[in-house]
Amino acid sequence: MSSGENTGGLMSSAGLVRYFDAEDRNAIQIDPKTIVAFGVFFGLFIQVLNVV
Repeated sequence: MSSGENTGGLMSSAGLVRYFDAEDRNAIQIDPKTIVAFGVFFGLFIQVLNVV
C-alpha cells in the first residue's frame, strides 16, 4: 500500500461521529436509568408470561 492511498478508515467515519455526538434540542431526552429500568421490567414481564 502506498502512502498516497486513502483507505477511508477513520477519516470517513469522523463525520458520523461528529453528527451523532451533536446534541439536538428537539431530540427526546431520556435518562439512561429509565432505559435500564424499562429493560428489567420488560424482562420480568416476559418471565411472568412464560410461567403463566
